[in-house]
Amino acid sequence: MPPENRLAARIEQVRIQGFRSLADVTLNLGNLGVVIGANGSGKSNLIRFFDMLSWMLASSGRLGEFVERHGGADDQLFGGNKRTPRLQAEIQLRTKTGRNDYRFSLAYASPDRFFFSEEDFRYSRGDLNSEAEWILLKGGHREAEILNLAQAPAGTAKPQNCKTAKMIINFLRGCATYQFHDTSPQSPMQQYWDSEDINYLRGHGGNLAPVLLRLQNGFPRHYDMISRQIQRLLPTFGGFELQKTNGKVLLRWRNKYTPDKTIGAHLTSDGSLRLFALITLLNLPGEMLPDVILLDEPELGLHPAGITLISRMILNLSHDRQILVATQSPLLVDAFSLDAIIVAECPNGKTQFTHKAPQEYQQWLDDGFTAGELWLKNVLGGRP
Repeated sequence: MPPENRLAARIEQVRIQGFRSLADVTLNLGNLGVVIGANGSGKSNLIRFFDMLSWMLASSGRLGEFVERHGGADDQLFGGNKRTPRLQAEIQLRTKTGRNDYRFSLAYASPDRFFFSEEDFRYSRGDLNSEAEWILLKGGHREAEILNLAQAPAGTAKPQNCKTAKMIINFLRGCATYQFHDTSPQSPMQQYWDSEDINYLRGHGGNLAPVLLRLQNGFPRHYDMISRQIQRLLPTFGGFELQKTNGKVLLRWRNKYTPDKTIGAHLTSDGSLRLFALITLLNLPGEMLPDVILLDEPELGLHPAGITLISRMILNLSHDRQILVATQSPLLVDAFSLDAIIVAECPNGKTQFTHKAPQEYQQWLDDGFTAGELWLKNVLGGRP
């Protein structure tokens, strides 16, 4: 069964045109979406699009920085700028009182950058049959103009427009992407980290140690839960050893059989580091969680028992947060209803997303097949 909807707001629909392999896709989202598909099918491109949104709507506007970090504007466009001269998107946000829409168009410009050729938004009340008129913002700017409207001095813009702009910005910039793949000696998780960076867990997990220290001191119930869940999969785990040193914290933990010596991240297996980060993320108190959580292949490096445990945590958290998962793990897929499954395929280089209706596969399900088994048999599609 799909999770009960207790969300105050969620992304209801997104249409993306011209972003990497997403030439033209429309996706309807519920509380939980699990995107499956072969390598190169576009799963990660969908995650990166929401990552771009959070950069674009950061307080100072960081679209330009995102583009530079990811190879330039030409690399973001489907087939390059000669084939696709602009990237367009429209996002619908559903709240308890109505719907907020935001759309924009990014045109390619020299030298290898974007500018906004269009940017509009609107709010339509839930009790109205007709949609509201779009509020049109000026074009030609390099960073999102909606940021300026949300910060407009009192009396210079309509209060309702400012309120809508703030809602859209705050929600979409809170779409947080988590990918704990980098566990190398140079990875953020293996470094000392600022002890004051504790408001939320960063996407690469670099501030895991200070976040855990905050939980240990201020949220003991959550901290104990995280420790117990880790012990289920790592029986030798005897707790974290977290101390501030010159305003920084390093991730260390104890083996319960050798409690006199602590173990650093550099001596911890890749799978255990990822497990620490995932379990912490999925058991954070509500005030430390983003509205939308995007997980890119969370199963990487985990024991099958760990994948099963993480999938149950994802399902439980999806009652209170909107979650989008990109995965290649049939075992992870097994934990979810077909209602949540989105199959990604990429014929002719263009990503297509397909929702699967459980009733279409009821005979298979009645015969005892799981969603993961149907995927492996290519009944759902999404295989090379």
